Order: sequence, then structure tokens, then C-alpha cells
Amino acid sequence: MLEFENLSKQDIESEGFEKIYHEMFSLYKPQALCMPILELLIVDSKSIQELNRIHRNQNTPTDVLSFPLEVDFTQENRQVIGSVVINIQCAKEVALKQGHSIECELQLLFIHGLLHIFGFDHERDSGEQRVQEEYWITKFNLPESLIIRSQR
Repeated sequence: MLEFENLSKQDIESEGFEKIYHEMFSLYKPQALCMPILELLIVDSKSIQELNRIHRNQNTPTDVLSFPLEVDFTQENRQVIGSVVINIQCAKEVALKQGHSIECELQLLFIHGLLHIFGFDHERDSGEQRVQEEYWITKFNLPESLIIRSQR
């Protein structure tokens, strides 16, 4: 289940995010007895900068943050798996620069953040997150991935 909270003034539909979450969860956690709650927040640069400062000791805005929580997937009660927080201003700027829609950019950032929720970490792994990201952006017919863009 996706708990979607849009704190921006941008009109954003949650259906695409729900589909992505359900499909990714089904692949990465097939043993789960029930689908946990994932929080998705769309915020402004100031809000994400504050979260980045508090949780990562980096006093700058960023595009996406993930906050995974430990979940016992053998339990039938619904638990919170974590939170993905996306910077709407950053998404708008990148979408304009890359020539695709804000919705596509938000979904790219969501996939990137979800992979962190599921335990992937491009800062520590040897390319696993990049491979997974490429799989999902192809599956959902999205533009080039965040990791590839950042490696240019």
C-alpha cells in the first residue's frame, strides 16, 4: 500500500507510483504475507535540504532521499517499509533539461529511491543498483536512469 503525500503545489497523480511499488515489491519480496506501507512524499527544496542536513549531515538540497525501515515480512499485520522523499523543484528542473515530463522524472526518482528501500546502494555496490534501475526504467518505458545521468 502506498501512502502518497504531495506537499507541493504541482498536480501529481499517485497511480503510476502505486503500480511501480506493487511490481517492484512483488519481485523483491515475494515471500511477504502482506504488502507493507510505503510513504511517498513530494516536497520542496527547502524541506528536502532540512531532511538531508538532519539525516545525512549534508546541508544541501538533493533530488531524492530514502529511509528504509526493518520489516518482518513473515508477519500478516501491515507495517511501514520506509519512506521515499522527492524534491519537486529538482524534478522539474531535470525534466526540463532532459526534455521529458515531470511525471517521468518523478517516477525515475521514485524507482531510484525504492531500490534503496529494497537494500540496493549504488554508493557501495559494484553496479547492482544500476542494473536493477535499468531493468525497471525499461519495463516502465521511462527515460535514462538517474545513475547513468550522474556518471556522465
